[in-house]
Amino acid sequence: MTPEQAAANARAGLAVIVGAFAESPRTLRRARLLGLSGWAYHVSARAGALGDVRPETVAAALAFIAPEAVTDGWEATVKTHAPAEVATWHLVELCDWGAEHLGGFPRLTRLLDLSRRVTDRIDPAGLPLFAAWQAMPVPNTEPGAQAAVLLHLLHEHRQGVHVIAVRAAGLTPLEAIIAGPEGETGAVAFGWQPPYPPAGPLLRRLLWADAVADALAGQAFAALDRAERLEFAGLLESLSHRLVR
Repeated sequence: MTPEQAAANARAGLAVIVGAFAESPRTLRRARLLGLSGWAYHVSARAGALGDVRPETVAAALAFIAPEAVTDGWEATVKTHAPAEVATWHLVELCDWGAEHLGGFPRLTRLLDLSRRVTDRIDPAGLPLFAAWQAMPVPNTEPGAQAAVLLHLLHEHRQGVHVIAVRAAGLTPLEAIIAGPEGETGAVAFGWQPPYPPAGPLLRRLLWADAVADALAGQAFAALDRAERLEFAGLLESLSHRLVR
């Protein structure tokens, strides 16, 4: 397994693990406790790590969410909360979730070791959200909490290099969504309004972008040797299955 193949393989598992946290009742309850809609919480919990910035900056960093939808969520948040405060609460919830749901994973120590080595190899240049989250102090030292944060960082890294690859392919974020597996349904979910471009002419460029994203993300997986990359793939698969069963 090459570093690029390891990055490609990790993509789905990381999405499942991060998605399990995002969709957990406890996470959704935090939005209600803060008096925010689910959408406002989604935008500010992720982008709040950037601090007190303009909606245009947030939209540029998030990229795949329509700018108008980003502005709606961000401005709804700042009426009552500093976005950085929301991100801090989100990190606390992530740690608590990780301690509860990942703490009993049988090979947690090994997952921590491999994840940390990959994360430490990441060059944050051009990845503002990854850099912002990496700089946030982790409030919980329990192994499950630490693992949740590292896996979140790896997922954020993948999201960031995907943006770079999509733009290098000559695609707009909307075009990349339309050419992807969710198509127009994904565009609607991320706040984009029709008319939408036809997907057919975009597919080849998206495939190229995916390969570039694998190559960029794979640079960090060079921190592991081939056997360790295979091992990490197995750990992610095992953990993701454990969370969705």
